[in-house]
Amino acid sequence: MSTDDKNRAIAAAILPLVGGAENISSVAHCMTRLRLGLRDRSLVQDQALKALPSVMGVVEDDTYQIVLGPGTVARVTPELEALVAAAPKPAPSTAHGADELAAQGEALKAARKAKNATPFKLFLRRIANIFVPLIPALIGCGIIAGLNGLLINLGWLPSVTPALAAMASGFMALIAVFVGYNTAKEFGGTAILGGAVAAIIVFPGVAKIDAFGQTLSPGQGGVLGALGAAVLAVYVEKWCRRWVPEALDVLVTPTLTVLISGLVTIFGLMFVAGEISTAIGEFADWLLAHAGAGAGFLLGGLFLPLVMLGLHQALIPIHTTLIEQQGYTVLLPILAMAGAGQVGAAMAVYLKLPRNGSIRRTIKSALPAGFLGVGEPLIYGVSLPLGRPFVTACVGGAFGGGFVGLFSMLGDTVGSTAIGPSGWALFPLLDGSKGLGETIAIYAGGLIVGYLAGFTATYFWGFSKELLEEFNVDTETEPAEVTVASGGPTPPKTTEPEPVKV
Repeated sequence: MSTDDKNRAIAAAILPLVGGAENISSVAHCMTRLRLGLRDRSLVQDQALKALPSVMGVVEDDTYQIVLGPGTVARVTPELEALVAAAPKPAPSTAHGADELAAQGEALKAARKAKNATPFKLFLRRIANIFVPLIPALIGCGIIAGLNGLLINLGWLPSVTPALAAMASGFMALIAVFVGYNTAKEFGGTAILGGAVAAIIVFPGVAKIDAFGQTLSPGQGGVLGALGAAVLAVYVEKWCRRWVPEALDVLVTPTLTVLISGLVTIFGLMFVAGEISTAIGEFADWLLAHAGAGAGFLLGGLFLPLVMLGLHQALIPIHTTLIEQQGYTVLLPILAMAGAGQVGAAMAVYLKLPRNGSIRRTIKSALPAGFLGVGEPLIYGVSLPLGRPFVTACVGGAFGGGFVGLFSMLGDTVGSTAIGPSGWALFPLLDGSKGLGETIAIYAGGLIVGYLAGFTATYFWGFSKELLEEFNVDTETEPAEVTVASGGPTPPKTTEPEPVKV
């Protein structure tokens, strides 16, 4: 079977289990999840869906999210969209009470959405929607930058390295424009106007402008300045739409939007955002240099809970700012240790439950993805439903983070040139203050420490006597309320946003 046929088959298997094409109102995807808008949640066959070999898990948020993994989800999504588009549209129902039932379904859906739509969660979701689409370019350019650095250090292909440098740096030189574009789009404005205002930040000509008694530098304020400038542009544009006559709107609104937002950006936002960006970089460097082990321990240990609460999305602009300033983010390798603790904990669960074939089969199928930094199958299928192993997985992440942070205190800083990948998948993106060999060795050492600490903590303290009695059973159908056909306990319904891969 070809790759296209395989992805088409996955889409065809998913479609009837989510209620068919008529039950799907929207189809989208992120790094690992297929995100479906559903008209009637009750039509979804959760257990059968989880039993599909290609499905790693499901998460219910404002959309119904099916975890397929990186790469696969990007290929399955268009196949599912094609199937939905090709499906015949049902005739309007005239059955008695159909309208009332549909209204009840929409009301329930709206109530669930409103429950999860707290202002802070909506803000974080918007931040993610702005930056997550940039991750593929960050990854690609980051890997090319790493390859280019390796070739330069080895003295190989000197005629090629300038071209690679241009490929690696071009996107980062203009990332503010993309942030401005996505920001305006996300906040309900004209996307291209947000990009136009953000482009001012990276325009070389700003070096001729004096603001606050100093000459501006191209790129000053970076992604934070671009984000602020684009938000301002959206509000100016909306104000113009209300007050400018329709006959003049096409000329006046874009002109005033760029003019007003541009002036505020040049003579205010660039300076303020530049100071904030500099402070973020300096604080990160200071923290790891003076309290690296303790900071790494806390960050590595708390990252999984942050993911569960959706608070990890607040770190995305910080990662991007550090990459823009220093060429890499020093936080991601430490946070990635949470995934190592999760893998170690899963291994211990596998040994502690020798009679539970269901959970063991889940672990065996999910471990390869866990080593590559995709932790959702292990989190939602194993550790979180069991409870205590989730805590001991955090302990493993804490020790791994402390290990990497300790070396930062000793002057061996480890960073990542892009965000998104984790686990073993982060190796091609590593960079640091010392040689590549030392950087790789420290990161690998952190992973090993995380594996061992997560395993040890889970094996010796991850199970109470009652938990062992409940789950170390021969049958794969006990306890019925926590077992799924694909193997492994069914996680409680969660409302967390898209986690960074750990």
